[in-house]
Amino acid sequence: MITLHEEITVERDIKDCFRYVADFRTVAEWDATALNAKKRTSGPIGLGSRFTVQCAVGPAKVTIEYEITEFYPWASVVLVGKSRFFEVRDVITFTESEALTHISYTAEFKYRLGISTFEQQLESGMRAMGSETLQGLKSALDSLSSPPGISDCTARADRWVAPGVAMFSKWGYRRSIAQRNPNSHFLDGRHVVLTGANSGLGLATSVALAEAGADLTLVIRNPAKRDELLETLEAETGRSDITVEIADLSLMAEVNALADRLLAKNKAIDVLINNAGALFNDYALTSEGLEQSFALLLASPSLLTRKLHPLLEGHSTPSRVINVVSGGMYTEKLVCDRLIMTPAKYQGAQAYARAKRALTVLSELWAAQWQEDRIIVNAMHPGWADTPGVASALPTFRSITRRILRTSDEGADTIIWLARAKEAGEISGKLFLDREPRTSYLLAKTKESAAQRAQLESFIDAQIDNASAH
Repeated sequence: MITLHEEITVERDIKDCFRYVADFRTVAEWDATALNAKKRTSGPIGLGSRFTVQCAVGPAKVTIEYEITEFYPWASVVLVGKSRFFEVRDVITFTESEALTHISYTAEFKYRLGISTFEQQLESGMRAMGSETLQGLKSALDSLSSPPGISDCTARADRWVAPGVAMFSKWGYRRSIAQRNPNSHFLDGRHVVLTGANSGLGLATSVALAEAGADLTLVIRNPAKRDELLETLEAETGRSDITVEIADLSLMAEVNALADRLLAKNKAIDVLINNAGALFNDYALTSEGLEQSFALLLASPSLLTRKLHPLLEGHSTPSRVINVVSGGMYTEKLVCDRLIMTPAKYQGAQAYARAKRALTVLSELWAAQWQEDRIIVNAMHPGWADTPGVASALPTFRSITRRILRTSDEGADTIIWLARAKEAGEISGKLFLDREPRTSYLLAKTKESAAQRAQLESFIDAQIDNASAH
């Protein structure tokens, strides 16, 4: 048996340290040998939670199945991991002194298949690995990451267009894992408003932000799904204190009513996530006379965000607006007069892409306008994610690409990072994919004119005014 023991001290609250380490999915962020980690059990992290961790051992990959066998918040956690080659028992204890947390980590390895005969040869390498791992954990908890830039690899891929688009797949997501910074920040006491919260990206984001401690206000359209959503979140996270608001965001009257309810509560908003959306294959008008794609995908987030501006501005820590767009917008150029398609020319995917292009431009405009109001505004696109919306609206696309589609969790990862990460609050006016800023234009011909940018907000306002008068 080889026993490794390392200790670190970090300037973090003991509760944060315990929560971060006990959720063993984070091991891929701080252990250099861990390639990926997944939670295998439902419910909040605690006694009996199980995780699968894939590690690199030299040229080989080893899968380790972990289980939490002892769990004492915020003092200690014990995990037992089993693989084909060894069993490991990790004992992690936490003690607090003033603003510091001391972490003691002991790992006991028992080898199988005759590998124990090579323990002496293995020991020095294992000790070096243990030291590196704990320094990785210290770095993750110290959280000194700077805002990300566009990597040389990504810049080259975007210049060639096709490789840039290929990064929308699950392979692009997996490529990004090795480059990303740890995300050890929690959202306790921070109010997050999220639209479109009950399925796909929205549900994955809701679960993750609930686990991160956010004070959540979730907006959904169908009141019949409210109880199911709350039950799902409580079962997954143990949280029973989440607020759900009902609003059909394709109707400007309901957007106004939602904003008025939130304004009446006078509760500051730290993060607003405009995620609600749908791809409509058939042309239709809302009861207010707006084309439904334009109404839901562009008019709605524009109206809601600007009405909630008083709850977003002037915080000591800048608030954040996150607009969920789509890689489809790369095919379209902003021309305001083409944002509302006629019945004869309507194509659902094109209407969707045009609205998302406009929302990306709005994100850039708001970031510049609201800089002095201490509001960070960014857009993100999730890549090609296998969501219920894709399955219902784009069945042919899904059938062709299903082997390379991301999961909802993978698609939502950058939304969660933009809401949580300290460094994400230091950069504004960008479009993100996989926690990395990306070009807004893969093709030069899709770059809009300055006149179209200047016209966009007044064009949207004119359509909303017409709906109000309908």
